[in-house]
Amino acid sequence: MAKRFSVLAVSAAVAGGIFLTSVPAHAAVPADRGEATVKAAVTCDKNRMRQQIATLRTKAAKLKQLGETAAARKALNDAAALQNKLDACIKAEEDTSKPFPG
Repeated sequence: MAKRFSVLAVSAAVAGGIFLTSVPAHAAVPADRGEATVKAAVTCDKNRMRQQIATLRTKAAKLKQLGETAAARKALNDAAALQNKLDACIKAEEDTSKPFPG
């Protein structure tokens, strides 16, 4: 009987610990705020991202001239990934400015 009780107590403690640690920290409402929903501001440095894209494309062109096609392809892929990130950021900013996105 004592073994069963201790096993049940330990398993309940483990389950409670898992439950408490699985709740994300941002889900908790701070004590000083009365509202539960807070909109996070997403900011992107568009000029810096455009500059990085241009730099990567220039680097890719130089590498291609030198015959380093693999490195040039990687630089172009990095530039394309940054471009996708920039496009997503611009779209997100446009959607947050609309009252009813869609």
